[in-house]
Amino acid sequence: MQRRDFLRGAGAGLAASTLAACSKKESTETVGELPAIHWRLASSFPKSLDTIYGAAELLSNRLAKITSGKFQIRVYAGGELVPGLQVMDAVQQGTVECGHTASYYYVGKNMAYAFDTCLPFGLTARQQNAWMYFGGGLELTRELFKGINIVNFPGGNTGVQMGGWFRKEVNSLADLQGLKMRIPGIGGKIMAKLGAVPQTLAGGDIYPALERGAIDAAEWVGPYDDEKLGFAKIANNYYYPGWWEGGPQLSFYVNIEKWNSLPEAYKQAFETAAAEANLNMLAAYDHKNPIALQSLIKAGVKLHAFPQDVMAAAQKAAFELYEEEAAQNESFRKIYTEWKQYRETELQWFKLAEARYNDFVLFNK
Repeated sequence: MQRRDFLRGAGAGLAASTLAACSKKESTETVGELPAIHWRLASSFPKSLDTIYGAAELLSNRLAKITSGKFQIRVYAGGELVPGLQVMDAVQQGTVECGHTASYYYVGKNMAYAFDTCLPFGLTARQQNAWMYFGGGLELTRELFKGINIVNFPGGNTGVQMGGWFRKEVNSLADLQGLKMRIPGIGGKIMAKLGAVPQTLAGGDIYPALERGAIDAAEWVGPYDDEKLGFAKIANNYYYPGWWEGGPQLSFYVNIEKWNSLPEAYKQAFETAAAEANLNMLAAYDHKNPIALQSLIKAGVKLHAFPQDVMAAAQKAAFELYEEEAAQNESFRKIYTEWKQYRETELQWFKLAEARYNDFVLFNK
C-alpha cells in the first residue's frame, strides 16, 4: 500500500468512526455484517511506563470504538503472557496475534531489524515518520519482516532520549574506559568500541544494579520515565543527548496469517488506530518530559552535555559499524543504502530551516 493511500485510508477510518458516533443505526447496520474478533496483544513494556504501554491500550480502545465493539484486542503487559524481550518471537510463532515492542531489541538476530526503531545518529522522530510513511521505509521494513511472518506498523516514538545517569562525570572520551553501563543493542556495540563495558539489563533490574555498584551508569528513556525509576537517588549526573536514540520508533507487530484473515474494514481500522497511537505517544512525551525535567533539576540533578570528543568518536564508530555490517549482511545493506541517502536528504532540509530556527529561538531569549 502506498503511503498516500494509507493516509487517505486513515482519514477515511477516522471519518467512519465519527459518523458512527453521529448515526448509531447506520454504524450498526454496516458493522453488524462483520465478524466478532478477539485478539491478544503482548507488550514489551510494564504498565508503570504508562506512555509507552498506553499506546497499545489506545490502539485497543480505538479499534473497539471504530468497530462498535466487534474487533477487540486485550493488552497484556510485558511478562504477563511472554517475556518482554520475546514479543517478536511470540507474534512470529502465532503464540499471540499481535505485539507492541521495539525492533532494536532483536538486533542479535539481524541488525537490519534496527531500522524499524532507530540507529545511533540516525533519524529524528519526525524524520522517521517521513521515511516510514512517504520515503519507502515501511515498504522496506515490511519486506524484511515478511520473512519472519510479521506485518509491522509504526506505533509510537519517544523523541530524542537522554544520555543516561552516571555516578561520576564524563569529561572526556578517556572517562569511558572500563565504564560499566547499562546500554543494550547497537548503542552498546558502539560504547564497547569507545572502551566502555555495555550491560543488557531489563528495566526493573537497573536500579538495584546501580545501587550495589554492579554498573556505573545506565540509560533508559527520558525525564518522565526516568524520574519514576528513581535513578537520581544513586547517580545524579544526567547526560544528554541520547545519541543512540534520536527518534526511536515503537511498532505494532501482527502475525501475517492473522492479518490476512481480517476483513478489509478491520485492516483499515487497525491502521487508523496505529497511526493515532504513533502520533499520540510523541505528543505525550513532548508534553511530559519538560515538566519532569524541571522536577529533577529541583531535586538536585546535574545536567551535562556529552563532551565533543565523545560525540565525534561515537558517530565515527557508528558509521564504521554500519559499513561493516552492510558488507556482510545483505538484508541490512539493502535497507541501509536507501536509509543513508534519505538521511542525507533530510539533513540538508533540517539544517537549513529547522536547525536555524531552533538555534535562534532557544539561544536568543
